[in-house]
Amino acid sequence: MTERLKRSTGRYAGKAATERHAERRRKFLDAALELFGAGPGYQATTVAALCETAGLSTRQFYEEFRTLEDVLAVLHLEVNDYAERAVLDALAQTGDLPAAERYGSVFRAYAASIAEDPRRIRITFTEIVGVGPRMDEQRLSRRARWIDLIRTEAAAAVGRGEAADRDYRLAAAAFIGSVNGLLHDWAAGWVDATLDEVVDELVRLLLALLRSAE
Repeated sequence: MTERLKRSTGRYAGKAATERHAERRRKFLDAALELFGAGPGYQATTVAALCETAGLSTRQFYEEFRTLEDVLAVLHLEVNDYAERAVLDALAQTGDLPAAERYGSVFRAYAASIAEDPRRIRITFTEIVGVGPRMDEQRLSRRARWIDLIRTEAAAAVGRGEAADRDYRLAAAAFIGSVNGLLHDWAAGWVDATLDEVVDELVRLLLALLRSAE
């Protein structure tokens, strides 16, 4: 089944239809976070298993989503949005700090946002990879947003005299690739280091890429 069923309307048990559907949708997403991020993984999860974990029916699933890939797509965006808010909040709070302190604080905020729940790391760096063209496009689109953020910060660092005045397009892409690769390997247990050590190394890499203007 690939088409979403028609949603019910009207009030039931004192709740509006929109409220009921929002609650069901959240239950499906929470169940998927557990199954994709801590259980058998996206590829090994079925709609039936997701519905059982959520305590809902397959009919209710198809009222909210068309496929399991739709669920994975929403989870991936949620995790990225959560991390992006953490980064933007940290940037707003560290505007007067020197570059090393500023980016250290910002990157720790990013790492904390995804490491707070190990399931988020698995969704972001493992389960999303190799699913298909749609997820590849979404993953690369979100990566492009992170690259744009790094380029914006690099331009600001140039304005403060903390970085060389050059085109940071490739440097930003290389840095985001390093972040994704290292965090993926760390989450998979292939890197013998603490998360703090991983973050420290990535901050050093970022500062090296920016290079002093002096």
